[in-house]
Parts: sequence; structure tokens; C-alpha cells
Amino acid sequence: MQERVLGDGLTVSAIGLGCMGMSQSYGPSGTREDHIALIRSAVDQGVTFFDTAEVYGPYVNEELVGEALAPLRDRVVIATKFGFDVNPEGGWHGTDSRPEHVREAVEGSLRRLGTDRIDLYYQHRVDPDVPIEDVAGAVKDLIAEGKVLHFGLSEASAATIRRAHAVHPVAALQNEYSLWWRRPEDAILPVLDELGIGLVPYSPLGKGFLTGAIDAGTTFTEGDVRNTIPRFEAEAREANRALVDLLAGIAAAKGATTAQIALAWLLAQRESLVPIPGTRRPERLAENLGAAAVDLTADDLGAIEQAASQVRIRGGRYSEAMEKMTDL
Repeated sequence: MQERVLGDGLTVSAIGLGCMGMSQSYGPSGTREDHIALIRSAVDQGVTFFDTAEVYGPYVNEELVGEALAPLRDRVVIATKFGFDVNPEGGWHGTDSRPEHVREAVEGSLRRLGTDRIDLYYQHRVDPDVPIEDVAGAVKDLIAEGKVLHFGLSEASAATIRRAHAVHPVAALQNEYSLWWRRPEDAILPVLDELGIGLVPYSPLGKGFLTGAIDAGTTFTEGDVRNTIPRFEAEAREANRALVDLLAGIAAAKGATTAQIALAWLLAQRESLVPIPGTRRPERLAENLGAAAVDLTADDLGAIEQAASQVRIRGGRYSEAMEKMTDL
């Protein structure tokens, strides 16, 4: 697996693994043993970058990732997140990035992950009630103490990124970014390039849609977050399928899958970009990692852009309540 450098000198595998879906959001997910085996298999296949958060579960995803990576800790980079007022019984009550809460959160994450340091610590969502300078200062203190190595943000605006970076270098911004969610290109990516900050796209396959496995007739199990997302309503899926069909033609010509083309397109956008597709299936893991070997020429990228420009994506990427949680 090739490596890439995000910001602040943080080096990771060119493709990481998002672990959230092993604990929430996509319905029944297999056994803990299956997930541990998958995470360790990812390391065997060259993945060094693993993503989790205290709110996933809540808490249980960090415990899972910590257990899986304990024997391999010095070979991997673990990213986790703070910033919610977590309800131990499930879910969260809202944002909370008060410095005293950040300090409480990091101790919990260190304990659950079974480690003495967090390689990349993201603010999960911007807290409108806490100045970002205070948040960055709190993480800066944790870095000085060795409990955190690098500072990250998620779904933050250009202005927030600049203010945080002025207090302590931001190594990475985690945002949704893919062929069917390209808003970061407008204002966010230029700021990241200017400041030398890496981009970590989550949902790089559009929550599974860009794999080609989802169509208007697909049904999702109870508890699957896609049941609440406007972009996954049946009519929207039928309309959005046009993008997948266009990508499928390009994939066939390259001897790749539609998912691999979508990930390879992301990798081609900039060197300091590392997608973190999530999966719970070994065959999907191997497929996703295979995208790093797909070479897209300038002509290929032009064809993808032309294809994408022909499709108007239907439906919001989140429910209205969730969209309000972003700082964009």
C-alpha cells in the first residue's frame, strides 16, 4: 500500500478504514470477532489508518478498534473524535467542546482504545457555543502532554479552519467528499491547499451508493441511517443511478469496479487526500484497497468529469437536523 502525508507530517496509508459501521448506522453488522478479524486483515493488506469516535455506539466502537489493534499498535495510526455530549445509553444530546469536556473525553478515549496516545484527534462537529480558539488551545495542551499527536477538524468552514490553524496546526480535515458530494471544492479545498492541511473524505462511496449495489428497489434494514436520508428515497435513488451507470462504463473500460473508479478519482484529486471507506465485508475491503492500484489518466479524469456534469444529484445528503450540525 502506498503512503501519503496529510498535514503536520502525519504519514498514513493511501486508503484508510472507517470503522463506524461495525457498531452503528447500517443495521446488523456481524460479530465482534468478525470485525476484529477484518481490522487485522486490513493491517495485513497495508492499511495503517483507522477511524473511530467516542460517539460511535457510543463508546463501543473505540473499544472494538482498540482491542483489534492492540497487538499492532506501533504499526498503525488511530484517529478518534470528541465534541458531543454523549449519552451513555445511546446517542448524544448536542455538541460540547468546552476545554474541560475535551480533557474528560480524551481520557475516556485513551482508556477505551487501550493506548497512551491518540495519533489524530478530531473535533467531531464545530460547537457554536465554544470559540474554536479555545478548542484548539485545549488540544494543543494535550499535544504538549503527549496524549494527542495531531489535531483535526470535521465538517468545519473555511473561516473556522483558519482560526483553529492559527492556534495550532491542523493536520487534517475530515469532510464528506465524493463524486456525489463535491461542495468542499468551492471554499474548503483552496484553504486546505494554502495551509498545508490534509483532507480525509468520509463516505467516499456515498454510503454505498457509488458501489453500484443500490438501486430504486433496494430496501434497508431497520436501524439503517439511509432510511432517514433524502438522497436515498426511492425516487432520488432512481435519478441518481445515472451517475453510477456512467461510472460503470468507465470502470469496465479500465478493468475495475465502479467503487474503485470512485475511490481512484478521489485519490487523483490531490496527494494530501486519504479516503476512509468503511466496510464489514472482507471482499469489499479488498476491492476498496484495490483502488490504489487503479491508474486514471488525464483522459480518464476528463471523461469522469464530463459524465458527472451530466447528472444532477437529487436529494439532501443528510436529514435537515443533521445538516444543521455542520459548519459549512
